[in-house]
Amino acid sequence: MQQAGSGLQKIVAQALRKAGDEPSALMAWPIACGAMIAEKTRAVSLEDGILRVEVPDRTWRGELKTLAPRYLATINQYSSKRVMGIAFIVAGER
Repeated sequence: MQQAGSGLQKIVAQALRKAGDEPSALMAWPIACGAMIAEKTRAVSLEDGILRVEVPDRTWRGELKTLAPRYLATINQYSSKRVMGIAFIVAGER
């Protein structure tokens, strides 16, 4: 079963990388954070190597900042361009 999982991961990674720099990073976000967090957040753009992720409020932003290094490592397994960081932005704030 372990081989099937790693084989599937390689297939998904190859497919995402073919999508291009920004799309691959945006599509990798739900894979990195998981379904429950993906329901409440949304990757919105990749600018200058920084993935911008919209979150519902400041509490979410604070919690996700602590998990950012783990998410970043996973995103870089799938992204066609190296993502240098994640910026969590509160929905509706500028």
